[in-house]
Amino acid sequence: MSFEHEFVNALQAAGLAMHCPADLVADSRLHRYRVDGDKSGSKNGWLVLDLGFPAHGAFGSWKTGQSHTWRPEQQTHLTDAEREILARRAESARAARLAEQERVHADARQRAAKLWTRAKPAVNSHEYLARKAVAAYGLRDLRGQLVIPLRDVSGELHSLQFVGADGRKTFLTGGRKRGCYCSIGKPGRALAICEGYATGATIYQATGFAVAVAFDAGNLVAVARDLRDKFPRLPIVIAADNDTETPGNPGVTCAERAAKTIGAALAIPHFTKADDE
Repeated sequence: MSFEHEFVNALQAAGLAMHCPADLVADSRLHRYRVDGDKSGSKNGWLVLDLGFPAHGAFGSWKTGQSHTWRPEQQTHLTDAEREILARRAESARAARLAEQERVHADARQRAAKLWTRAKPAVNSHEYLARKAVAAYGLRDLRGQLVIPLRDVSGELHSLQFVGADGRKTFLTGGRKRGCYCSIGKPGRALAICEGYATGATIYQATGFAVAVAFDAGNLVAVARDLRDKFPRLPIVIAADNDTETPGNPGVTCAERAAKTIGAALAIPHFTKADDE
């Protein structure tokens, strides 16, 4: 099997197969491509491939946040000099990815600002909010979809989450999520950090505590760290999603990690069936 085929197989195994594998370019530069299954015209995938010995590649997705490195399976027993070359190529690929990532994030910030300005204030009667029995705290509405802002601790808008009447959630492509959150209320006696908006709004309505919505379990630690730095003395509670029907229960696992990382309290709900947030 050629290195090209092996690399293409690695993309496929990661769920990031190229829509057109013939477009693969191995010139040590970063290239964007359409991931198979994504909408026409999109280029959410990225890759860097160098097939000179020792070969090295990296790839990922701006949409999902994935990032992977690749080396040929048969490329073993490298000399010290070859390992040094490989390390330089890996660092070059990392630098190219970071530079492109910043460009993608900057473009997303501009698009987020335009869409946020265009959207109108959301109403509590929106079908999704009514079904969840929560209010629209600082949300907007764009063509029937709720628009939820993703901001960093300085308040800068980085991206948007869109929630349809049926509860379907999508994010602005290319937008930064790590360390970003949606705030509900102002910190006073305590601050809660959770995953989804409906959960956060419910906590706020029930306790009066300010809430930071981190959007998913994988973002809890980053948000918790940034908020602990901003509020070093404020009591913080990590409110977990109890994903009992998901292998490894990521809601509880990540919440426990976030609580331990910043010395926060931990709250875990118990249901008769899986949390559907």
